[in-house]
Amino acid sequence: MPKKYRNATKYTGVYERISKERTHNGKPDVCFDIAYRVDGKLVWEKVGWLSEGYSLKPARDVRNERLRTIRHGEELPRQKKKAPFFKNVAERYLEWAKLNKTRAGAEDISRYNCQLRGRFDDKRLNEISSFDLERMKADLLKRGLSPASVKHGLVLFRQMVNKALAWGMYKGENPIKGVKMPILQNQKERFLSHEEANLLLEALKKTSSQLHEMALLALHCGLRAGEIFNLKSQDLDFENGLITISEPKNKESRKAFMTNAVKEMLLARVTEKPDELIFKDRRHGGRIIKISQAFRKVVDRLGFNKGVSDPRQFITFHSLRHTFASWLALQGETIIVIKELLGHKTLTMTQRYAHLLPDQKRKATLRLENLFNKKVIEKTQLNLDNL
Repeated sequence: MPKKYRNATKYTGVYERISKERTHNGKPDVCFDIAYRVDGKLVWEKVGWLSEGYSLKPARDVRNERLRTIRHGEELPRQKKKAPFFKNVAERYLEWAKLNKTRAGAEDISRYNCQLRGRFDDKRLNEISSFDLERMKADLLKRGLSPASVKHGLVLFRQMVNKALAWGMYKGENPIKGVKMPILQNQKERFLSHEEANLLLEALKKTSSQLHEMALLALHCGLRAGEIFNLKSQDLDFENGLITISEPKNKESRKAFMTNAVKEMLLARVTEKPDELIFKDRRHGGRIIKISQAFRKVVDRLGFNKGVSDPRQFITFHSLRHTFASWLALQGETIIVIKELLGHKTLTMTQRYAHLLPDQKRKATLRLENLFNKKVIEKTQLNLDNL
């Protein structure tokens, strides 16, 4: 604005502009500007209009605050960087995920596209509030997404903002701090009996040989679906009967042990190409991304989920891994062994199987009693012999 349109006021460095277009209470509106120097350079700043509630005194107070900020070497509002758009943070995060996360961050890409992209992409990080995230949580749950899926989306948002803070892209609070995560009650409780497992495998064999073989791996070796999808020829050691899980969920590779049935099945599938997938999508020949709906149809046909309403009691593909762990517990394997075979990161995750373990404390107490009785009998006999 040319200087001739600014009129000096009774306060130093505070000016007013009379509008020719805007009116307020039947009179021309007035805009208040302030002027001050930063490193010797004159800076003009608009404070606001009379119609917006500003007047000379608030304009003077703003100028005084700017002078105090300059005197103490602090950052002026105009010098502060604008918060980045969420889409820019997401783009950089997903580039990082491709290099640092399992399966090149495929899960994060999917969750971003499904839950976060349309809602937050065009907002700056400082425009996203805890309330916005709570509303997203409520909307997704209302749409029928499971609490676990919604939690994964919120955790992804938290990770993205935390990375933006770590990379210096943003200075501020992560709004996820004010959000309560959904309560999860989706841990599988039901597992198959040996008879049910046999029925299922036989029915799957008649439906799809590949689905039957993947189910066998989950049931006999405790592999997750994603771990089965990623298996390659180079991961199989037939001499020692070992399977290397190189891209597990928790990013810590482990070994699984082949049963005779699994070994025979894998020998028929392995190829001479080390990096070739053991199981492939029948449509395009690439990596499988999810278990076929045929599995659910077989389970329904067998009636395993008939009348079941609690999701924890549903038989799904993941129930096979849960059955593997439950059988181990029932045959007396230790929690440590089960943890290692499942590839759990902490014992807390495996503790859910503890109630299936034989009552070792009771057995230990009975052994102590037996030993005590044995010693008493031996001492009594010794005393009799000395008479």
